[in-house]
Amino acid sequence: MPIIKNEIRIDAPIEVCFDLARDVEIHTKTVGETNERAIKGVTSGHLKLGDKVTWEAVHFGVKQQLTAKIVEMEEPYIFVDEMVMGVFHSFRHTHKFIEDNGHTIMIDIFEYKSPLGVLGKIADMLFLEAYMTKFISSRCDELKKIAERMGNTR
Repeated sequence: MPIIKNEIRIDAPIEVCFDLARDVEIHTKTVGETNERAIKGVTSGHLKLGDKVTWEAVHFGVKQQLTAKIVEMEEPYIFVDEMVMGVFHSFRHTHKFIEDNGHTIMIDIFEYKSPLGVLGKIADMLFLEAYMTKFISSRCDELKKIAERMGNTR
């Protein structure tokens, strides 16, 4: 099972970073060219423990839907979402936030299992793990830009 870890230092308070990371509208602004949007469940505002959201996006030229549920939350330090329906066999996405002298270390840990058994493992090696790594890293970079703009207005 691939595990993707991304760590980024953000010049903004932990509360700002935590809230932005679970904000549905901000999420759609940080995912680039996938045209991702919330279509069912919580479609605006901040995700909370127990919330479900169905995202629709285009990956590899194919429109896909994926439903995730917030299964763990300790504000403003961690929240975890897990796939309940979608193209992966399974995934667990842990979002951690560590306060560091007025700055925030944001850590994403994305653990997933591809569908299709051996074919999925081959897809991981050939392109999927690299694609997901870039997707998560890019989203974190965009979230950092937004958080630092907001955090510096205090």
